[in-house]
Amino acid sequence: MAYGKELIVDLHNCDPSTFNRGDIEKYFVELCKLIDMERCKLSWWDDHDVPPEEQQTEPHLKGTTAVQFILTSNIVIHTLDLLGAVYINIFSCKDFDTEIAKNFSEKWFKGKIVSSHVIDRI
Repeated sequence: MAYGKELIVDLHNCDPSTFNRGDIEKYFVELCKLIDMERCKLSWWDDHDVPPEEQQTEPHLKGTTAVQFILTSNIVIHTLDLLGAVYINIFSCKDFDTEIAKNFSEKWFKGKIVSSHVIDRI
């Protein structure tokens, strides 16, 4: 029997205007409603309140990472502002509809899924 599952989604050609804390938090709220997950703590890692001279400038580093803890594990998102890319991992020991999660994510960030995988965790 599987312990849980993980959905891994890579989105490209996204709209970077959606890569802000407000929109990302709304994404988590709406996604959790759609896949029936209970939200817990939300944590951020980005250049928010970082002096300009200390902010990331390289395309593969400049962006936001957020971890939305859920009652049954977590949802992690990494955005790359200069590349217009979003990387999402949804891991839960509670079952969820991966197609709903993928379609919603693609529409929310106005991008194109270039890769997605579902892994059964045992």
